[in-house]
Amino acid sequence: MTLTQQIEKAADLIAKARYAVALTGAGISTPSGIPDFRSPGSGLWEKVNPMAVASIFAFRLQPQAFYNWLHPLAELMLNAQPNPAHRALADLEHMGLLKAVITQNVDNLHQKAGSTTVYELHGHLREATCMRCQKVVPARPLIEKFIADAQVPLCECGGVMKPNVVLFGEQLPMDVLMAAQREAEACDLMLVAGSYLEVAPASG
Repeated sequence: MTLTQQIEKAADLIAKARYAVALTGAGISTPSGIPDFRSPGSGLWEKVNPMAVASIFAFRLQPQAFYNWLHPLAELMLNAQPNPAHRALADLEHMGLLKAVITQNVDNLHQKAGSTTVYELHGHLREATCMRCQKVVPARPLIEKFIADAQVPLCECGGVMKPNVVLFGEQLPMDVLMAAQREAEACDLMLVAGSYLEVAPASG
């Protein structure tokens, strides 16, 4: 089957679907300059042990290690712009052909592209929460300051601020997970973009 034939078949499936949903992973954002986790030679987990820098246990013990790992990515994520894949999904939603996007990404690019129904299974970088007093604040000013000085962001109470992303060892946000499961059960067509479907529970 040629590429043109594959595109025509995909378009036909979307047009005929009663309820289409998209599931996206890190690969959809690599054209926007954000590296994925597992690609040979460039994946983020090629250079570090994720449990040592991106688990909730490691974060509680040594937040500086997490932030050192995050530092080169932070500016990329703040400044990244949606690519044609993000915009295509947003266009499909606006045309009434796509009901929702379920994403494993935390980069906010679906929303920047114009998607309105987005379920972020692994959280997001729009907010941060104090590990001591649980105060929630916008994350961008903290991240911008961190990019400049490389210091662990602290709350007014002295507690460490943690971006509202899901680290290894943390539970996924239950309301988002349940909503995503409802969408998956309701759909008769699922578009999968940028995911190997290896990370549970999204793979399920």
